[in-house]
Amino acid sequence: MTNNTAVRTALVIGGGIAGPVAALALAKAGVEATVYEARPEAADGVGAMLSIAPNGLAALAHAGADKAVREVGQPVPGVVMQDGTGRVLTDFHGFPGLPETLALRRADLFRALGDHAVASGVPVRYGKSLVNVVESADGVTAEFSDGTTATADILVGADGIRSTVRTLIDPAAPAPGYGGVLSFGGIAADGPDVAARPGMMHFAFGRTFLGFWALPDGRVVWFGSLPREEPLTSAEVRAVPNEDWLARLRELYTGHVPGEALIGRTAPEDLMAVGPMEFMPSVPTWHTDRIVLLGDAVHAPSSSSGQGASLAAESAVELARCLRDRPTAAEAFAAYEALRRPRVEAITGAAQNSNKAKAGKAGDKPSFPTPEQMFAPVHTFHIDWDARV
Repeated sequence: MTNNTAVRTALVIGGGIAGPVAALALAKAGVEATVYEARPEAADGVGAMLSIAPNGLAALAHAGADKAVREVGQPVPGVVMQDGTGRVLTDFHGFPGLPETLALRRADLFRALGDHAVASGVPVRYGKSLVNVVESADGVTAEFSDGTTATADILVGADGIRSTVRTLIDPAAPAPGYGGVLSFGGIAADGPDVAARPGMMHFAFGRTFLGFWALPDGRVVWFGSLPREEPLTSAEVRAVPNEDWLARLRELYTGHVPGEALIGRTAPEDLMAVGPMEFMPSVPTWHTDRIVLLGDAVHAPSSSSGQGASLAAESAVELARCLRDRPTAAEAFAAYEALRRPRVEAITGAAQNSNKAKAGKAGDKPSFPTPEQMFAPVHTFHIDWDARV
């Protein structure tokens, strides 16, 4: 299909996950997009670990970026649900015909998407920190802190959970919510007291939560939560020595299988102090006539969902379809919101229930649906690129 709208050019603010995917999908829909990233260079070393679920990989395929991401990810197609004593409750090996979930470093994902976008002809401008947006009947102009400007038909705010674009289009927009826990991860040596099945992601719930999976080299990656009523910023978390955080985590996970063993074998330099677990509450205003929000800027679920990156990829593709098929940007944005809001808010709400378990507020034996019930509506989601919006 060809682009039948008046939208031909786009400014994409944010070079993380949603931005490059949006630019690639927009190009496929006939819209020329340029990405503007505030950081001075690609986001090497930013963030910890994340996963791309089957629905996210399917969306990336529409943007032509799935192969680039597979090259830096580790397939973990299965899930094991267990309690804090090590007792397996159930396991799940994925849905037939769907791509495998990938686990990877956030920085590797940023780099893979950014490099692929540039190789595909998408211009990426670094060191461009947005300070203001001026909207007119003919287009939109972005103003950056270095005194430069850029103008296009539309502007896409893909600038993360602390989005500048969100506050520019609605100064009363909600701030990120706190999930009640501080998030940590680490890499530990394997041992006989850790039953990490190859190709399986383990979720161990009990008095507290731990997730873990085995790396190809035999080490084990784990991610856990430290309940805390009052949040700390990511900078405040990183200011505390890793040795101190490990001491607190070891105390919390005493008796947890295999949390006690994994954290006990984690060296301070192998601890990843991620920061507060955050999410976006329902955002009332997703767009104006020429400005639209995308990804974590408008629908960040907490990391409990395992869906942040995947939902961002889905929304980027759906936004491109809407701009391709609707007669004006305003109508395209309204169609995009109607397509996306129910799905992303349902997933965010489900993740909040998991956050309660991680914060120790759901009892020692939290109740969960079966993996099939939990993952089917999320992982089997399909975007029909060729269908008209």
